[in-house]
Amino acid sequence: MFFSPPPAVTAELFTRLPDHYRTRKPTAWANANRGGEAIDSFLEGPVFDRQGRLYVTDIPHGRIFRIAPDGTWDLVAEYDGWPNGLKIHRDGRIFITCYKNGLMLLDPDSGSVTPFLETAGSEGFRGVNDLTFAANGDLYFTDQGQTGLQDPTGRVYRLRPSGELTCLIDTVPSPNGIVVDTAMKNLFVAVTRAQQIWRIPLGTSGLVSKVGVFAQLHGGMGGPDGIALDEEGCLIVAHTGFGSIWRLSPVAEPLLRVRSPAGISTTNVAYGGSDRKTLFITESATGSILTVPMPAPGQPLFSHA
Repeated sequence: MFFSPPPAVTAELFTRLPDHYRTRKPTAWANANRGGEAIDSFLEGPVFDRQGRLYVTDIPHGRIFRIAPDGTWDLVAEYDGWPNGLKIHRDGRIFITCYKNGLMLLDPDSGSVTPFLETAGSEGFRGVNDLTFAANGDLYFTDQGQTGLQDPTGRVYRLRPSGELTCLIDTVPSPNGIVVDTAMKNLFVAVTRAQQIWRIPLGTSGLVSKVGVFAQLHGGMGGPDGIALDEEGCLIVAHTGFGSIWRLSPVAEPLLRVRSPAGISTTNVAYGGSDRKTLFITESATGSILTVPMPAPGQPLFSHA
């Protein structure tokens, strides 16, 4: 099915990583994921705490930053890892999907990062990528590693508050961003290398069946990365490699395109502001945070309740 081009707006620069935090150097993560380029940062995992401060991760250098409402940056943690996704629990704990180490916990006061879940069963993860909490406290996360069309074995996990870990699906070519709807009936996963958003029905039996494609993107040099939902049930998709954010209706019709003025590495999104109607975007290649007003507030997160 073909749709007419949606209205387009351009995001604005909110803030950028200060120069004193920028030192270009090669890293093992960049060797594998950025063609060996020496980079000063690669921002991901935006999330707001209850004080309105924005946390972001810097994957290749193992750093976590906190950005004040006025755009001031503070280095919260620096450790031996590759932090990607980040979400805040209702009890204040900060969870990290670390490509190198598994699920980790951040203490924002001390800056310590400690293991939470390093293995599934006794086997290491492929390389965990992003995470989300359902309204009941279930934690869903993607295990991407280097999977893709050549190796469609990426996994999506559910971790219950009781500690029960279940692999829901293990046939995904590069699972990335992940979000669950407020009714906990559907899980949406960005499948980067297939240029798709998958919908995983969450049946009452706990079994997963009839997984389908919710949206097919056109392609490009990257693919869908971070995703979010708003209060109208629309899905927000960060399309990295294309420099756009898409707002898709509950039936996947394109309603809005947000263009980046900074580059093409629009990797992830988070709703902020007093009314949760401002979308904050990580532009990873330039180490920037972009903002744009949106038509509806973001879906309340587990940490807000």
